[in-house]
Parts: sequence; C-alpha cells; structure tokens
Amino acid sequence: MMTSKIVVAGGFGVGKTTFVGAVSDIKPLTTEAMMTVASGKLDDTERLPYKALTTVAMDFGRVALDDELLLYLFGTPGQERFWFMWDSLVRGSIGAVVLADTRRLADSFSSVDFFENRNIPYVIGVNTFDGILHHPLEHVRRAMAIDPSIPIFRCDARERGEVKAALLGLIEYVMKRVEQVAEPSMA
Repeated sequence: MMTSKIVVAGGFGVGKTTFVGAVSDIKPLTTEAMMTVASGKLDDTERLPYKALTTVAMDFGRVALDDELLLYLFGTPGQERFWFMWDSLVRGSIGAVVLADTRRLADSFSSVDFFENRNIPYVIGVNTFDGILHHPLEHVRRAMAIDPSIPIFRCDARERGEVKAALLGLIEYVMKRVEQVAEPSMA
C-alpha cells in the first residue's frame, strides 16, 4: 500500500477540522481548545458568532481511498499566530487542499500565498456551509486570482463523498504536475 500526506489549510473557521473528520476512517486527532475572551481580541469572530472551539496545533486523520492508497491528513490551525507550525506540518506532503469560504474569501489568500511561495501543489475547496454554492466557481477563481490550471471544487466539508472528491482531485492534479515535469527530461 502506498501512503501520502496531504495538508488541509485555510483561514480561521473555514471548516478544516470538519473536513478531516468527515472523511477519516479513524477517530481524528484534534487539538481544539475553547475560545477565550483573550482570543476574542485576536480572532475576528464577527462572522462566526457561534464558534466556540478552535484548532491550536493540528488535526490528523487517515483515509484509505482504495486498497492501494492511504492518505494521512493534517489540518492546519487557521489563525496567523499559529502559522509558525505550517512549515513543519507541510514537510513531506504531496500537496494541499485550501478551503475557502465565499463569505470571507480574503481569509484564504494567505494560505494560497503560502503554498505558491513554496511551490507546493494545492487545489481550492469552496466550502458550502449551508449546502448552497453562492457564487459560481469561476467567479471564485477570478476573485482569488487563481491560475486556470489549479482545480477548484465545490466541497461541503461535512459530506464524506465531496471531501473524497476534493482529495482525489488534488491527487490527480499532483500526478499531472509530476508528469509535466518528467516529460521534458524524457525527450
């Protein structure tokens, strides 16, 4: 069996813990802590009034996509004050799913920049919190200035099938990039 590491990233409260938990074949490891009055001064919860927990280190899950491929999923914390951990979390990963919330697209820009600056393949998963895609994916692509070659998926982070589809989309994208790099050297 082949194993691969995938990172799930995005802004604060975008659904990373939910994404990992929805697809994991094991009980996911989470490092959620209660939001405190002190964190309320640091974290913008205006658009997330019911958020009571936040990831303070990482989430971890595991999913077998078939008999030959096992994925280890690492969810990042979303707040800027925890970004010092991201370099360690992405080490050894084949790529990332960056979750985006169309109500707060700007919260995903830093995640996209992180992976682009390190040349780590990523795809965008537009999380549909209420099950509704409020903007066409191509409008999201333009608003986020995402290159046309980078896949964007509709992805309800609560739905196992949609999460699996996003993970498979990332794997296909990574394989396509590897083939493109290998082609010139084969000539």
